Amino acid sequence: MLFDIFRGDYDFLELMVGLFSRLFVVFCTMPVHEYAHALIATKLGDDTPRLSGRLTLNPLAHIDLLGALMIFLCGFGYAKPVGVNPRNFKDPKKGMAITAVAGPISNLIMGFVFVFLSVLVQVVFSKVNIELLYPIYSFLFFAAAINVNLAVFNLLPIPPLDGSRILQLLIPAKYYYKFLQYERYITILVFVLIISGVLSRPLAILSNLILSLFSNIAEVPFNLF
Repeated sequence: MLFDIFRGDYDFLELMVGLFSRLFVVFCTMPVHEYAHALIATKLGDDTPRLSGRLTLNPLAHIDLLGALMIFLCGFGYAKPVGVNPRNFKDPKKGMAITAVAGPISNLIMGFVFVFLSVLVQVVFSKVNIELLYPIYSFLFFAAAINVNLAVFNLLPIPPLDGSRILQLLIPAKYYYKFLQYERYITILVFVLIISGVLSRPLAILSNLILSLFSNIAEVPFNLF
């Protein structure tokens, strides 16, 4: 998004809609993502998220500056990871995996809800032709797209993303913890790959496939009438 501004390749209305949808995601939907992690971890027996103040929808408890900046730069990003103590789970590996996948699932659910609402607005727009509905539709679709982007991005098996916790189920513990030692360097590398487009393009393709599927499902009720 910000790169489009520097290139001058943007429409003012589209820019405003994109900006507000990203602000909405950073301050409203990303906290839901992290709250989902905290809630599931707490339900599975780990009180660490609550004690560290993460069992909340307050965005200030969850925002990561670099992850939020990535949302505005390229539509992919992350929030501050919720601290979890796997020793408090009956089955540590399974508990960590379930806790990790809760965040992306919450984004996919929100993404589908926004897609459904955008389809609803589009149907109304086509019938009554109210100009005000176009920015509303665009806002909803942007919000849906960023939620799906967040889900796809956070499932990458690299720290500090959720996929790295799922990776713990697939590789021996000694290799996993050695892998985590390079978290800072991996994060910088991923950021460079996203900005350069090397990683963002395949992620965008996958996100678009999911959005297309959501749109087809959301249109079913309206096609019946």
